[in-house]
Amino acid sequence: MPPAYAFVATPVLDVGYLEWNPAGRRTAVLLHGWPDGPAGWSDVADRLAGAGWRVLCPALRGFAPTRFRDPRTPRSGQLAALGRDLLDFVDALGLDRPLLVGHDWGARAAANACGLRPAAAAGLAMLSVGYGTNAPDQTLPLPQARNYWYHWYMATERGAEALARDRRGFARYLWETWSPPAWRRDAAFEAAAPAFDGPDWLQVVVHSYRHRWGLAEGDPAYAADEARLQPAPSLDLPALLLHGEADTCNDPATSAGSARWFAGPYARRLLPGVGHFPQHEAPDAVADALLEAFGDAR
Repeated sequence: MPPAYAFVATPVLDVGYLEWNPAGRRTAVLLHGWPDGPAGWSDVADRLAGAGWRVLCPALRGFAPTRFRDPRTPRSGQLAALGRDLLDFVDALGLDRPLLVGHDWGARAAANACGLRPAAAAGLAMLSVGYGTNAPDQTLPLPQARNYWYHWYMATERGAEALARDRRGFARYLWETWSPPAWRRDAAFEAAAPAFDGPDWLQVVVHSYRHRWGLAEGDPAYAADEARLQPAPSLDLPALLLHGEADTCNDPATSAGSARWFAGPYARRLLPGVGHFPQHEAPDAVADALLEAFGDAR
């Protein structure tokens, strides 16, 4: 069972987060993706905590129990905002260059935080997402465009209505089609699903996918951050990319060229038989890779 949520105030959000081993000598921040939640990291967090790490798993904007502090704040899901939110979280807790580990949306948030503040982290690990893949004008191979059917669907009013009508059913369908069937655990989905109940979840999700392809305006508060992140800046820190070979959301080929964006030590590993959710499907393999790359904290 994961621990109970704690909360910290940032300039924009009251961030709910889970914490393991508060007295750990080094800190790792694990960031979930969509559609998932902080509890999805529990198995990996247990392993890292056992190796001496302090582990923090915040809920991203829009995901319960994180809340916007001001009802007037635009419910933007733009990727630059996710990166800025992470820096605000790090600052609010006074963290000193933590290891940033992200899956899916969380991977984009972690990489963007490093792009916005080069000294933000001691290391970066991205799961299921290749760096340098945020640009709205990027060329998509047709197989990947097919994989992104849900992006295009939510760009329509009918798609947004379908998500609003049955957010858990929509999310469950993606879980069932992005990874091989053998891994699925009802308990894992039920642990993640409460994160979809945030009052701003629907707005944030729909805006994120529309903004990502230039179909919605961003929050002007992040205009300077957007400018710094396009084109993607080179990152000079130790980095690891883990990608499931059976991922049918982001094809493994989409992360194959990411090495050119990194000036520091960089490794990419493919996980055989693993789909889009490595932290659920192969938590020991993920934890082993993180500990090998970034060390034991004891």
